[in-house]
Amino acid sequence: MPDISLTTVVLLCLAALAAGWIDAVVGGGGLLLLPALLLGLPAGTPAAHALGTNKAVAIVGTTGAAITYARKAPVDVRTAVRIGLAALAGSSGGAFLAAGMSTEVLKPVIMVVLLAVAAFVILRPSFGTAPAPGPVTRRRVLAAIGLGGLGIGFYDGLIGPGTGTFLVLALTALLHLDLVTASATAKIVNCCTNAGALAMFAWQGAVLWQLAALMAVFNLAGGMLGAHTALKKGSGFVRVVLLTVVFALVANMAYEQWLA
Repeated sequence: MPDISLTTVVLLCLAALAAGWIDAVVGGGGLLLLPALLLGLPAGTPAAHALGTNKAVAIVGTTGAAITYARKAPVDVRTAVRIGLAALAGSSGGAFLAAGMSTEVLKPVIMVVLLAVAAFVILRPSFGTAPAPGPVTRRRVLAAIGLGGLGIGFYDGLIGPGTGTFLVLALTALLHLDLVTASATAKIVNCCTNAGALAMFAWQGAVLWQLAALMAVFNLAGGMLGAHTALKKGSGFVRVVLLTVVFALVANMAYEQWLA
């Protein structure tokens, strides 16, 4: 355990609880969890340790949410795992290129995309409220594997914030899912990408396991509670949380780009 105060540990655990809830409902829990770790860990702690600990915490909450969803939501686990494996490959490629590329150039583009997504969801009140009619063709499944897996996985490795949210939107649009089922499917995909990233960080010795284990308990509780909330409240509730997270992502990126 790093040398941090009891107050900081409590605040980090509360952040893990809230991040687990947000991530289970619509993705984007890392928007809260990673900054909390960066602020809470002692000065001089390598950033890789915050990233590795974040993955060790997040994978527990994500797995708990995925199991909760899978028991009650009509999730196609086989398709979700196929997308997840593609996302694992994509995130590896993104992480490989991230070392030699300035992500600052890409952030304004991502902000525009996010605002366009928000406008689309606002102007289409019926988006994701119920499964779209018609069968899901093989072409759509392949598109989900390519865009939702390789494409968004690549973005996760290159930049990261909002990966879960992008997954929910892509799965809703491509696989004709309602927002609740899309969130459930996204959790299984997230399990795959988190496992790959955690394995790499663990191999590098960049995980603070004692702190991660404590925070993971709270993240697991938040993840399972968030999944239950989404299942109970339905797609309309998820839609509101989705828009809130999208605007929070834009605000966070804008701050980092121009004010930090």
